Amino acid sequence: MRLGIDIGGTKTAAVAIGADGELTDLVRMPTGFGADEVVATALRTVDRMSELAGVHASAFSSIGIGIPGAVDSATGRVAHAVNLGLEGLDLGPRLSDRLGVDVRVENDVKAAALGAHHLLGVADGIRAHSMAYLNLGTGLAAGIVLDGVLLRGGHGVAGEIGHIPVDPAGEVCGCGQRGCLEMTASGSAIARMWRTEHPLPARDLFDRAAAGDPRAQEVRERFLTGAAAAVRLLALTADVDDIVIGGGLSALGAELLDGVRGILVRWSERSPFLASLALEHRIQVIPAGFPAAAVGAALVGEPKEYVVG
Repeated sequence: MRLGIDIGGTKTAAVAIGADGELTDLVRMPTGFGADEVVATALRTVDRMSELAGVHASAFSSIGIGIPGAVDSATGRVAHAVNLGLEGLDLGPRLSDRLGVDVRVENDVKAAALGAHHLLGVADGIRAHSMAYLNLGTGLAAGIVLDGVLLRGGHGVAGEIGHIPVDPAGEVCGCGQRGCLEMTASGSAIARMWRTEHPLPARDLFDRAAAGDPRAQEVRERFLTGAAAAVRLLALTADVDDIVIGGGLSALGAELLDGVRGILVRWSERSPFLASLALEHRIQVIPAGFPAAAVGAALVGEPKEYVVG
């Protein structure tokens, strides 16, 4: 039985995969802030999963962690996970020492890409196709799986397309560059462009745009154009078969998918080259309830299935 833990900025989720490939129920709990609390959260999650499975932690054949930030998958060290209060943490070694089980760590978006590839592959019977997982959440990033292999790149930053500058006159991004793609196509971008008291700015934006608010329609168009640009960028650089949109904004569902598709169609009408790529047919939104990040973390923990390109 393989255990996967997805540590997010506010919530941690975990799932176990049995020898038959079946998933256990997803377990959720709040995430602590700071290095010691993040480690404690992971340990509490392992304890809870052990209790539900009726086994000791050492009985898990592997344990994998997906976590935001810059992750050295070879050493299990996490850095620059600002939302978790981590500037540097040897998460893998600390957990391995406490649990007596090898714990592997990967960036959460890359883990989600691996999980989405696995889950969608099981659903459609295809396990070796190429896929990009476009994470539209507070920020924007992607994970790329080519022929079943997770692409990390020479420095572990493959897929960090949110920090590709697209507007030289744009606002300064948190990364220090100006006009990054993330500045228009992310949850934080929506919150900045559409100031509202609503607890879900993206939901409020789309509702008001649908109701005919001209300003909301303008902001929605800018966001959707940025998301479509991210899809086009992934298709032109990695030429993947499928692009799956996940992350918190994927909860917008058909409204997000139809909006991005509409822009891709308009671009294709002006460009025979883009039309030949049929980008609008290569995108989908991850189904609600798919625990992609936790499943991917479980696969990360299993060296035989976790192949890095």
